[in-house]
Amino acid sequence: MNLRLTWVQPEDLVGHELRQAAQDGRDAREIEERWYAAGGAPAPDRAGASEPPAPPRLRALAERLLDELALLESPLAADEPTDLDAIVAACPHWPGPVDTPFPVGRDRLHAAWLGRAAGCLLGKPVEKLPLTGIRALARATGNWPLSTWFTAHGVPAELLAAHPWNRRSAATSLAENIDGMPEDDDLNYPLLTLLLLQRHGRSFTTADLARLWLDELPAGRTFTAERIAYGNLLAGVEPPETARFRNPFREWIGAQIRADVHGWTHPGDPAGAAAQAHRDAVLTHTGNGVYGAMFTAAALAVAAGGESDVHGCLAAGLRVVPPHSRYARAILLGIETARTEEEFDVVVDRLHAAYADTHHWVHVLPNAALLAAALTHADGDFTRSIGRAVSGGWDTDSNGATAGSLAGLLAGGPDALPERWTAPLKNRLATSVPGFDRTGFDTLAALTHQEALRP
Repeated sequence: MNLRLTWVQPEDLVGHELRQAAQDGRDAREIEERWYAAGGAPAPDRAGASEPPAPPRLRALAERLLDELALLESPLAADEPTDLDAIVAACPHWPGPVDTPFPVGRDRLHAAWLGRAAGCLLGKPVEKLPLTGIRALARATGNWPLSTWFTAHGVPAELLAAHPWNRRSAATSLAENIDGMPEDDDLNYPLLTLLLLQRHGRSFTTADLARLWLDELPAGRTFTAERIAYGNLLAGVEPPETARFRNPFREWIGAQIRADVHGWTHPGDPAGAAAQAHRDAVLTHTGNGVYGAMFTAAALAVAAGGESDVHGCLAAGLRVVPPHSRYARAILLGIETARTEEEFDVVVDRLHAAYADTHHWVHVLPNAALLAAALTHADGDFTRSIGRAVSGGWDTDSNGATAGSLAGLLAGGPDALPERWTAPLKNRLATSVPGFDRTGFDTLAALTHQEALRP
């Protein structure tokens, strides 16, 4: 029997951890030499599991090397802490407390939910595709720059053969197939956060989140760092060690896609949103992976307050990120590149030149740079925000979702969003999160509004 589970095989994790070591300055050359001398392979480039399975001796070696890699100290650790107090101490412009909470209306939250869904759905059929494939597929139907859904109608057969749609998503995310919002982890996690707040309020602990996942989140609906942390929980590893133990995905994008509700329910309070997102993120992530959640929550909190434009939101997000971290540099690179280049394709090419050869397409750093660039270049326009976020490649559905969330908040209400993006959603989403399947986005907005009003 050959059961190949994605994102958990020890022989696959070694390659990802070696890449992570190179990124954070750990000297893993000797370990790397031993791995390849024994017949080990690099991590799979785009998929989550390699074929065929490793022999028992190689798997045993992989487990030992993962433990050895964990002992190597990073020279960047002082500039990239994970502990919240250390993060706050490293941020000279950490936002102050909010004396009077900002109101946030249901309409603004409704637009945020719709925006997140639309941006995610736009990116689903081209997830995992290379940038050249995304551009070719869109241009074949006259949809470049992206301004509407992807479609297979009119795409030459030879182009589809060279760049096939994401096989799990095409049936529900191409223009001709959309019938409501299909299930996606980029929507499942906001639903789980809503459920977390309903059960535990704002004082929830990381352990509360862990218990909620074990009770309500199917293991098969987790990926990368979340799947590793889930398995660690089942093995008796406690948070926050769940984020560190044999988890080479701890600085990937997963925590960033879980941050929206923390921001939506803290209108005008970026510090409160970031601190709450931190308690969520450390279950699965460290360092830059945690900063992704904090940055996103803070930026969305300012947008939910309704008193800033997109550029002010991004600036607020940076205030909760250690300024000497790689995450802060990624955001600044995205913003500055978008400001200096008129053509967004040129912006994307520059970002890919900076990250494509060194980072996996799900790593938080290239995706953060792209997200910041897309939002900056779009200047608050909803269609341009999600279109640019998706058109840049990498984690297309996740970036589209976050861009749509922020742009939706800034739009202020569902009627301000173009109907071509909202009508196909049919005011319902599919999910395996208990109690939410086929729930309307208007209902989700009302439930989120209740949590925003809770002390």
